[in-house]
Amino acid sequence: MPAIVHTFDWPDRVVVGTVGQPGSRTFYLQARTGSKIVSIALEKEQSAVLAEKIEEILDDLMTKDGNPYSVPTATPIELVDNDPLEQPVDEQFRTGALGLGWDPSTAQVVIEAYPYAEEDEDAPDSEMVEPVEMLLLRMPVGTSRAFAKRTREIVGAGRPICPFCGEPIDPDGHDCILAGGL
Repeated sequence: MPAIVHTFDWPDRVVVGTVGQPGSRTFYLQARTGSKIVSIALEKEQSAVLAEKIEEILDDLMTKDGNPYSVPTATPIELVDNDPLEQPVDEQFRTGALGLGWDPSTAQVVIEAYPYAEEDEDAPDSEMVEPVEMLLLRMPVGTSRAFAKRTREIVGAGRPICPFCGEPIDPDGHDCILAGGL
């Protein structure tokens, strides 16, 4: 059976957002074109690394002679998106693997997201089952810069970090192993 590919070539909106309170938030990558919306769940760490790697790609492209792809140094003001996720958030799948690349023919950052792979218990040597769906997302450079900035802000808006052990501090306290508890 062929995989379902949720493709967004020039999305109207693409953001990372969360549902829930810090400490129990679920992160989502949400893309929309017209009335078509897809939301996939991500881990916080996946979100952070995705933003970091997109910025690395964009920063590297800016160093090319003459910045041929017109990569902005900062988020263009017209692309700032601080709105919440579009509701209802209907999780398509939980992301297991991400791919990230650059398409010079369209000057777009390309994200591929795949669900967690499940083992086929009936297959010899516990072969992995091919994913039944994936997200293929293409973003122009300005949108990519705005996406990375917002994602960093969303990731950073969680619980405060303990200055001693580096673990998150819950609203009801924190048992710090280095400072004897806070």
